[in-house]
Amino acid sequence: MSNYVKLLNNLEGLGLNNIKNNIDTYLDLMTSGEKSIIDALYELSNLEIKSKQEKAKLACVKVANFPFLKEIDDFDFDFQPSINKQQILDLKSLRFIENNENILFVGTPGVGKTHLATSLGIECAKHRYSTYFIHFQELIAQLKKALAENRLETRLKHYSKYKVLIIDEIGYLPIDNDAANLFFQLISKRYERHCTIITTNAPFSSWGEIFGSATIAHAILDRLLHHSHVISIKGPSYRLQSKINYLDSSSENY
Repeated sequence: MSNYVKLLNNLEGLGLNNIKNNIDTYLDLMTSGEKSIIDALYELSNLEIKSKQEKAKLACVKVANFPFLKEIDDFDFDFQPSINKQQILDLKSLRFIENNENILFVGTPGVGKTHLATSLGIECAKHRYSTYFIHFQELIAQLKKALAENRLETRLKHYSKYKVLIIDEIGYLPIDNDAANLFFQLISKRYERHCTIITTNAPFSSWGEIFGSATIAHAILDRLLHHSHVISIKGPSYRLQSKINYLDSSSENY
């Protein structure tokens, strides 16, 4: 067995597949004098490093529980002119994380709140910030279950640890007083420590009805809004528009 074959086997055994897949190209470049040995080794090692970094990013995205993988570039800002695109791009820089600021997307169903929240979450995960996405009702169910099983503190610590926690769809269903208190405890633990991204279809003035108490709602909002960016989206529904376009297209075929 030649040393060349042994080298390929060693590279495969070490998991250096990018070097293995490109070694022939660089051997030819070195033989022809187009690349020095140092330059070739540097570029090969750089390919491997970039590949491992990309895999690490994808792993962070995978464990974040996103409902879909859509990024900022996939968002149709022309369809929602009420959104300040520059503000969203500034949030994409992730300065809000260093300042422990919250982001609240407010608007009627279908206007793109979850898309934008998820897109920012993906950006956070790509930069190796611990990120997790959860629907509000699922979060409440998890906290109530933990309370019943006498492990609430452990569960609160679990959701408090994430650098960025995305809580989707506050306001679709009201919750009882116990659940409101549990949510308040979580928001209090995260306050000024980590970032929370919220999507809601309900104006803040109606949160008292959602949480069954104006006092608790005020306390929650006080902590969420203190250091925050509020993006109010006023526009048509993407889902409704897609349905209308589909129906229009179908009718034209008859």
